[in-house]
Amino acid sequence: MNLYVSNLPYTLTDEELQSEFAAFGNVSSARVVKDRETGRSRGFGFVEMPVEAEALTAINALNAKDVGGRALRVIEARPKEERPLRNFGGGGGSRGYGGGGGGGKRDQREGWDRDKRS
Repeated sequence: MNLYVSNLPYTLTDEELQSEFAAFGNVSSARVVKDRETGRSRGFGFVEMPVEAEALTAINALNAKDVGGRALRVIEARPKEERPLRNFGGGGGSRGYGGGGGGGKRDQREGWDRDKRS
């Protein structure tokens, strides 16, 4: 069972997180999520426990437990949702600024192509 642990002390390591849960059973992995740019903890992590009964015992025992002056929040992790890619910036445009160029005013003449002016 995959567990989501939040409100972690920012100084907590993967090993310390694992030892908190190991008292309740086998822990396959424990990972504190870190900021990509700074490498500092983001205050939450994931713990994988293969035996569901042990994981549920850990949830009940560790949820709201004070660790490093912070009350942990432990719940079953939800599967990662498929999210659409975020669009940073507006429309087309060159080099990512401004909106995309429209077509301008269109000529209504039948069979006339503005690129082939004859």
